[in-house]
Amino acid sequence: MTAKSDRAKVGRLVRALYSNTSRQDLSYPPSDVVAGAAAPILPFSKKRRPVNALLRFYNPEKKKNGWDSEHTIIEAVTDDMPFLVDSITSELGTRGITVHLVIHPIVRVVRNADGSLKDVVEHGRNTNGSTPEAFMSFEITRQSGAGALKELEKALTAILADVKLAVQDWQPMRAKVQEIIEETKLRFAAAGATEVAEAQDFLQWAHDDHFTFLGYREYDFKGKGLKAKVAINKKSGLGVLRDDKRVVIKELRNLDKMPAEIRALVRNTDPVVISKADVRSTVHRAALMDTIAVKKVDKNGNVIGERLIVGLFTSVAYSTSPRGIPLLRRKIEKIVALAGFPPTSHDGKALLHILETYPRDELFQTRDEELLETSMGILHLQERQRVAMFTRFDNFGRYASVMVYVPRDNFTTRLRLRMQAVLEEAFEGQVLGFNMEFSDSALARLHVTISLPGRYKRIIDTPAVEEKLSDIARSWSDRITLALTDTMGEETAVALGGTWADAFPSGYTETFSPAQALADIAMLERVAATGDIQVSLYRPENANDNSVRFKMFHAGARVALSEVLPMLEHLGLKVLDEVPFEIRPAGSGVDMIMIHDFGMVPEGGGDLDVNAIKANFEELFTNVWQGDVESDRFNALVLNAGLDWRRLVILRTYAKYLKQANAPFSQEYMEEALRQNPKAAAKLIELFEAHFDPALKSGRDKLTKRIAGQIEAILEDVQSADHDRILRRFLNAIDSTLRTNYYQTTSDGGPKPYLSIKLDSRKVDELPLPRPLREIFVYAPRFEAIHLRGGMVARGGLRWSDRPEDFRTEILGLMK
Repeated sequence: MTAKSDRAKVGRLVRALYSNTSRQDLSYPPSDVVAGAAAPILPFSKKRRPVNALLRFYNPEKKKNGWDSEHTIIEAVTDDMPFLVDSITSELGTRGITVHLVIHPIVRVVRNADGSLKDVVEHGRNTNGSTPEAFMSFEITRQSGAGALKELEKALTAILADVKLAVQDWQPMRAKVQEIIEETKLRFAAAGATEVAEAQDFLQWAHDDHFTFLGYREYDFKGKGLKAKVAINKKSGLGVLRDDKRVVIKELRNLDKMPAEIRALVRNTDPVVISKADVRSTVHRAALMDTIAVKKVDKNGNVIGERLIVGLFTSVAYSTSPRGIPLLRRKIEKIVALAGFPPTSHDGKALLHILETYPRDELFQTRDEELLETSMGILHLQERQRVAMFTRFDNFGRYASVMVYVPRDNFTTRLRLRMQAVLEEAFEGQVLGFNMEFSDSALARLHVTISLPGRYKRIIDTPAVEEKLSDIARSWSDRITLALTDTMGEETAVALGGTWADAFPSGYTETFSPAQALADIAMLERVAATGDIQVSLYRPENANDNSVRFKMFHAGARVALSEVLPMLEHLGLKVLDEVPFEIRPAGSGVDMIMIHDFGMVPEGGGDLDVNAIKANFEELFTNVWQGDVESDRFNALVLNAGLDWRRLVILRTYAKYLKQANAPFSQEYMEEALRQNPKAAAKLIELFEAHFDPALKSGRDKLTKRIAGQIEAILEDVQSADHDRILRRFLNAIDSTLRTNYYQTTSDGGPKPYLSIKLDSRKVDELPLPRPLREIFVYAPRFEAIHLRGGMVARGGLRWSDRPEDFRTEILGLMK
C-alpha cells in the first residue's frame, strides 16, 4: 500500500468524519487541529474483525500524536448499530464527565478476510463489498492518571458489549414476546378473563415500538413458603441477560429469604407485573431498567414461574395519554369509578387530569388502592400553596418513591437539593433519581426515588418529614409573612407583608433571617413615616469575635461614607466594612430606603456589652447625625464609661469653658485624657449630678464629699501628669459651679438644646486676672457664649465675637 493511497484514504475519512459536524464545532479549533484529530483514526482502525469493537483513550501531544488538545480523546470503531453514541455519552454524563465534541459518522469501508482495512469509500457512496462501520470520536474533559482512564475504558468496553448483545438479540426477543402474546390469546380464549386480555393487549402495545427490548430471561418457581426456590432457565437468556449470572432483580433469586408479602406478590396470578430493575441500563440511557414480568401458570392456574423482559419504555410511551395504554386505561377507569365523581364534575375532571399527568412509571407500578389514596390526596391539595408529600414503597422493598408538591414560584435547584437531603436522612437511603414537573398549576412536583438498603420498608414519620420539607420550601417572603403573623396577627401581617415581603434584595435575604428582618421592618416603617434616620447596634448571631455591626436606615439615596465614618470612629470604633442594601417597599410612598450595615471592632480591642451600650450608642449617633450633638472624641465615652449623650454634653461644656479660661490644653488633649480615664470621667459626672440634681432632697454635702474622695483615689493611679492636671481642672470647675439649667426641660418635656453653668470665678484655678465675681458659660453645638459679672447686679449687652478660640478674652477686656 503506497503513501499516496494512504493519503487518499485519510482524505476520504476526514470528509466522512466531519460531513455532519456543525460549522460552529469546526470553527472552534484551528484547521490543523481538525485534520490532526482525524489522522490517527486511520491507523487505529486498520485491522478489526467483524463484531469486535476497537476502543482507545489518549491525551494528544504534538510530538507523540501530531497535534495538541487540552481534552482527552476517546476513539471507537465498531459495527454500525443503534444506541452506540447515546450509550457512551450517557455513561460519561453519569460520571460527571463533560463531552465537548462528538463526531460519529457511519463510514463505509472495505476489509480483507483477516479484518485489515482495504479501502475507505467516499462519503455518500455505496460500493459493492463495503460494509458500514461506526467511527466515533469523543472529546471529553481531560482525564489524568492511568487509573482513571483504565476504569473508564473498562466501563465503555462493557457498554459496547451490552449494545452488541441487545442489538444482536433484538429480533429473537421480539419473537419471544410475540410467542407470549399468542399464548395469552389462547388463555384468553379458554378463560375469557378480562385481565388476561388486557395483559395481551399491553404486551402487543409494548411490542409495537413502545418498549426498547434489552434482555429476556425465564425463571421457574419450586416449592412454597420458606422452602420456595427460584431456578433460572439458563438457555432462555437473551440480550443483556444472556449471562445467567447477571442480576437485575436480586430479590427474585432469593424467594425463600423474601418477606412473606413479597413472596405472595411474586406468586399472585396477575398476568403481567411492571417494575424497575435493580440496575441502570448500560444501553441507550442510564436509567433504571423497566421490567415486564409475565407469569407462567400450570393447568390449575398456579404460578410456576415468570418470563422477565427488561428494557426501557420509549419516549412515545411517556408522551401518550395513559388512557390509550393497555393496563393503564383499566387502572384509570377503576380509580375514577371508585372515587365516585361524575365525569363532568369539577372533581371528576380534576382527578382525571391528575391521573393523566401522574408520573408514568408510578402509574405502571402503583397498586390500585395506593393510587386511589394518593390521587385523592393530590386532589384535595388542589391549588393550595403548601408542601405535601406522598410516598410509595417498591413492591420488592428496594426503594421508596416520593412525590413532593411545592409552590412553583418557590422552587429552585438549591431547594431540590435540600429536600433530597431531608428525604435521604428520613429514609436512611440515597437518591437514585429525580424528575421535575412544572405546569400551569400553582404547584410544582418533585419525584424522587430513594434506595432502602437492608430493609423492606421503613416506618416514616410522614407529618414530621413533611413539616421539614415545608419549612425549607418557604421562601424568604413567606417566612417574613409568617413571622409577622406570629407577632402581630394575620390582619396586620397581611398589610405589612404586602409592603415589605418582596422589598429586600437577595443580598439581604441571604444574610439575614426573617426573624432578624422583623426588627428592621419596624425601623423601616418609622423611616417611611417620618423621613428620619433610624439606627441599630447589634452583634451578629454567628459572631465569634469582638466585632459588632451597626445599621443605619436612611430614606433616599446612599449617604456619603465620608460623613458617617468619622462619626463612628469618634465613638471609639474601627470600621472594617460596609454593606449597603437598597430596600424598595411597595405602596409606602417611599421609593427606596437604604440600609448601611457597618462592621466594626472596638478601637482599643477588648469586647463590648452590646446590650448595655445599645440604647446610649444609638441615641448618641442619631443626635450627632441630626447636628444636636458634636462629633468628637468625647463620644467614645459612651462605650468605655457607659455615659449617654446628655452626660457627654456636661463634659464637653466644661472642656469648652476651660479652653476659654486659657487652660493650657487643646480640646483634643482633654478628650484623650477623659477617654483614657473613663472611671474618672464617670465619677466627674456623678459629682456634677450630686451637686445639682433637684431630686436629691438631703445628704447632698455628704454625697459630694464621698464622690470627691473617690475621684481623688482614682487620680492617684493616673499615669500621665498632664492627664492628672486635666482631670483636676474638670474637678475644680465642677466644684466651682453654682448653678446649671441641666435639669430644666422644654415645654414638650425634653432637655433644653443648650447647657448653662454659672461659676464662682474666684474658685476657678488659674483663671486669668482680673477675675469676675461670677461668670455664666453657655454651650450648644451651634454656639457658645459667656457672661462676666463684676458684681451682684448684671450690666451690659450682647456682642458677637469673631474670635471663637478666645472670645472670653475679648469679653474680659470689655468688662475691664
